[in-house]
Amino acid sequence: MHPAAAWKDTITRHIPINKRNRSMGRKLRVGWSAALVAAALLGGVARPAEAQKGAAPAPAPALAEAERLGAEADKLKKEGKYDAALPLTERALAIRETALGLNHLDVAQSLNTLAFVHREKGDYARAEPLLQRALTIRENALGPDHPDVATSLNDLAIVYARKGDYANAEARLQRALAIREKALGSDHPDVAKSLNNLANVYREKGDYARTEALFQHALAIKEKAFGPDHPDVATSLNNLALVYVDKGDYARAEPLLQRALTIREKAFGPDHPDVATSLHNLAHVYYKAKADDARAEPLLQRALAIREKVLGPEHRSVRSTPPPTACACCAQGSARRAKALRRVARRPLRAQHADPPRARPDAHRGLQEAPG
Repeated sequence: MHPAAAWKDTITRHIPINKRNRSMGRKLRVGWSAALVAAALLGGVARPAEAQKGAAPAPAPALAEAERLGAEADKLKKEGKYDAALPLTERALAIRETALGLNHLDVAQSLNTLAFVHREKGDYARAEPLLQRALTIRENALGPDHPDVATSLNDLAIVYARKGDYANAEARLQRALAIREKALGSDHPDVAKSLNNLANVYREKGDYARTEALFQHALAIKEKAFGPDHPDVATSLNNLALVYVDKGDYARAEPLLQRALTIREKAFGPDHPDVATSLHNLAHVYYKAKADDARAEPLLQRALAIREKVLGPEHRSVRSTPPPTACACCAQGSARRAKALRRVARRPLRAQHADPPRARPDAHRGLQEAPG
């Protein structure tokens, strides 16, 4: 529907028409229609969301540029090119703040997008205040129980979890889950995202029984909603596998990680950071299960090459990837290097900002943001 038509419908729904004032209602509608057409010709009509708190209609060319920048940044984000996406998201936010005001819902969306980029670059200090501001805008504009408020709570919880602040993360995820179940229904994909993220927090706290149950629930929702080969299904497979790794049940972990790797390679191509995550976790299982360096080494080589290519050699996930040559040392008979490899295998195999209570494979790649 054209924006002018949508805004006209919103206005006319609020004009009371009964038997005595139908004629007046028709005149009002005609008057509004003429005004709307004139306004559209002079530069566009704001949607109801764009007119919140009495703001004047924003300039259409500026908002179109913000949309273009956002779409380009989304493409770069999907490719894992966060450094390239960052200036685009910053420009889109600045345009919307100027055109729409500081407290507009579209500004909240831009804040969330910019925070996502900072978060994936490991800059949690910049991500957190952006998400706090987006949450405040949405609560004020939409009320405390809107699904978009749950999105902000969810994304803020991810930052807390990556910083190791699991108490704050759990509280926000519980609230987000309650909002989504009430507003969207228990089988909605966004409910699965809340379940997934809450399970990751329980995993960090060592509560594996609750973790496994929540991951399995999230996986079932996603497979039903998206089919068996969707990237979000791969996330749940990855995270469920890591519970089995924690418990030492590598026989159950390996096929889940293999399936997650296959899905990600098909969905993203061979050089995506999430593919590197699957390779890394699978190599971890091969080493921990059987000290199988021959299978682990090529996976680590691929993971490291992907991360260096896409994220740059100084990215935290590159620094946390063990050198591929470490795996070959056992075959070469070096006891000292083999001991070094065992120390590497006990370290977290995930992109990490703050040390978790225990060394783990890449769990927080599975913490998800819901689309705004």
